[in-house]
Amino acid sequence: MTEAEARAQIEQLTNTLNYHNDLYYKHNKPEISDYAFDQLLKQLEELEAQFPTLRLPNSPTQRVGSDLDNDFPQVKHRYPMLSLANTYSAEEIQDFDKRAKKNIGWHEEASLAYLCELKFDGVSISLIYENGLLVRAITRGDGVQGDDVTANVKTIRSIPLQIQAADFPPLFEVRGEIFMPNAVFEALNKQMEDEGKETYANPRNTTSGSLKLKKSTEVAKRHLDCYLYYLLGENLPFATHEASLKALERWGFQVSPTYRLCNSLTEVMDYIAHWEKGRFELPLETDGVVIKVNDFALQQELGFTAKSPRWAIAYKYKAESAATLLEGITYQVGRTGAITPVAELKPVQLAGTTVKRASLHNADEIERIGLRLGDTVWVEKGGEIIPKITGFDQSKRPTDSQPFQYITHCPACQTALVRNAGEAQHYCPNERLCPPQIMGRLAHFAHKKAMNINNLGEETIRLLYEQGLVLTPADLYDLKKEQLDFFYKDTQKKKDDRLKVDNLLNGIEASKQMPFEKVLFALGIRFVGETVAKKLAAHFQNIDRLREATVEELTGIDEIGERIAQSLVAYFADEEQIAQLQRLQAAGLQFITDTPTQTLESDTLAGKTFVISGVFTNISREELKDKIEANGGKVQSGVSSKTNYLVAGENMGPAKLEKAQKLGVVVLSESQFFALLQTEKPSPNLSAQQGNLF
Repeated sequence: MTEAEARAQIEQLTNTLNYHNDLYYKHNKPEISDYAFDQLLKQLEELEAQFPTLRLPNSPTQRVGSDLDNDFPQVKHRYPMLSLANTYSAEEIQDFDKRAKKNIGWHEEASLAYLCELKFDGVSISLIYENGLLVRAITRGDGVQGDDVTANVKTIRSIPLQIQAADFPPLFEVRGEIFMPNAVFEALNKQMEDEGKETYANPRNTTSGSLKLKKSTEVAKRHLDCYLYYLLGENLPFATHEASLKALERWGFQVSPTYRLCNSLTEVMDYIAHWEKGRFELPLETDGVVIKVNDFALQQELGFTAKSPRWAIAYKYKAESAATLLEGITYQVGRTGAITPVAELKPVQLAGTTVKRASLHNADEIERIGLRLGDTVWVEKGGEIIPKITGFDQSKRPTDSQPFQYITHCPACQTALVRNAGEAQHYCPNERLCPPQIMGRLAHFAHKKAMNINNLGEETIRLLYEQGLVLTPADLYDLKKEQLDFFYKDTQKKKDDRLKVDNLLNGIEASKQMPFEKVLFALGIRFVGETVAKKLAAHFQNIDRLREATVEELTGIDEIGERIAQSLVAYFADEEQIAQLQRLQAAGLQFITDTPTQTLESDTLAGKTFVISGVFTNISREELKDKIEANGGKVQSGVSSKTNYLVAGENMGPAKLEKAQKLGVVVLSESQFFALLQTEKPSPNLSAQQGNLF
């Protein structure tokens, strides 16, 4: 493979994986199975190992996913919540066993004891207890910090609010998995069906969404449950993981009775084989097995990589699949005009649910599989996620079947579709008149992460659009109460309907107070997501300065690339977009940020470029970044020849350290960084040759 080919493939894999990471962690709407995601990630890891200089700053191989939510306070974890390395094969379990023995100096023939537990498909949680009282519950977040969801977690009856035993330590942390039992999930979906509402996709995503509800009284109605599986603290009196689990049981925590101490690799494989079928008899979803070295002293000796412990690994069961008939293909139109084909299937039972549809993603995916209408297809559903077609049975293909022809015109407005060079997706270019695009942009504008307009859901948007009242976001601010009489359909519900109208208008009015960065994100400018909108708002401070920015000025901002810059310049060159902006400004939306520009503490670090890696004791990575910039320095995401310093915390990425040493970059520990601030220049003995200094 040439370097150019590798660069293109790395960029495509990075973008694809980040897209699916965002769907999984932030929107709880995954489109592919865990197995498919892990295989793509493995491809990217192999390419980056072969071409390390081509790794992108936003590579998903360099971080864990995040479930952080700005609606909740964020708390730094005392002990980082790292992800586990995944495997789907017995051979890789054997390799893990060999590596563990080699790293602790044992012979390969020796038997290492492992504690095996089922890997439950829920939401990871960290519970902090002080003097026996539950004081804080934190989600995994990005592994370094998570959301404080204490009030919501206290509604889960299986989690003790106070320990009744007598032998617990004064301060400890216990980790586990919050889940929704299958019976509860099925009852909830039945209730949604009875009320004519959209049903939930799967228990895991429903658990995640439930845990982030704003009212704990609503969380209590979801009947969530929790299994605990790991104990942390200082000077704990336990030599093994098994002993700590027994202590948790003794203290009143709910520990799944399915764990087993395995004294050999053979016993580990027997445990995996037993639960491959047995898991379907459990009252909750589980997608694999976690294998941990049982001895705590050996765990400590084995330590961690930058992303995961060396003493544990997760074996994941491959997704179930079933054969069914491909009866048709329909097409969905997104807010950006992107066309997504959807397979319409003969209903089939798969992983406990009835599957009728599956995403096909794009024309290339249909061509890659080679699908034709009438084919008998294999459908896979990993972790109860949206099904995916993985292939078809050639022997059952009808003799008169014809090659599939992808549509050439938009199914909603009949406009000829376009496909940009280098992109897999087809688009409808009729953005101003295509109904799904219009309603999609309105829904994006009203979303809680954008303008957060209460009571403006998809159904209300559809009604407003069909009445001809709202075609653009600016139209929302012209709505009058007397225009909304069509909401009063049922005389028995007039009072409720009037209240809904009042709440809608109040929500629109309240949205005028949303800050500039939220407004900028809400506009739906292509490639301008939440993070980019925040950076642009902080840099330019107001919409007028942003409108005048050139491509060169935009790309000079950290992490703003050519594609984003070109999209912004094109947006502000469009007279119709400018007219809409002027209407929104006249309505009173915030197009000036009230966040003051950062005041420099000094120019000590002026002209110096830093890279931050790892976890720090007395400061978060974000705070460290702010400190560098407040003293005149600049922070990069990756080590390069322009990097002056690598600030190295615990569990830092070894690749960054290796590259820093190769390029002669000075490596600083946390304390040495603060010493640098005081002395204005590093001590003569600091050099990249010293390696890891923390």
